[in-house]
Amino acid sequence: MAYCTVKEVLDMLKDDMINVIIGDDYIEDKEERLQAVTPIAEQAIEDACAEIDGYLAKRYDVPFAKTPHVINKFAKDISLYNMVSRKGIDEGDREKTYLTRYNAAISFLTKVAEGLIDIGISLNQTEESAQNGFSMQSSGRLFTRESMKGW
Repeated sequence: MAYCTVKEVLDMLKDDMINVIIGDDYIEDKEERLQAVTPIAEQAIEDACAEIDGYLAKRYDVPFAKTPHVINKFAKDISLYNMVSRKGIDEGDREKTYLTRYNAAISFLTKVAEGLIDIGISLNQTEESAQNGFSMQSSGRLFTRESMKGW
């Protein structure tokens, strides 16, 4: 299951960046340009989702049945980075934004994997038991007023 769509990712790219991603030949026709970049976006999304799952698999059952909003956001950022980095990232140019967003996504996913950040879903399918209400069990009391008399 993909955590974002091709449309979501492509909507975040400007036309001139799409041409950079496609290659050296400028494609003027918008539909033709979209047709050329779609398989690249699909592969970038697939790789991004696998990367996200790799970070979160120890804490969560992945892929998520319902994508948390924050995962959708970072899936788009990682996908964009995957697309732009195919040609190399020029850190002195506008492309640095993609690298910065990618690094922020990886930092976030690392913190989620370490348990420092919660993404708002249950760990390993415990959500059903949590919906049934709260229950607690403990051993009987070791010390009571009666057992402590005389101390």
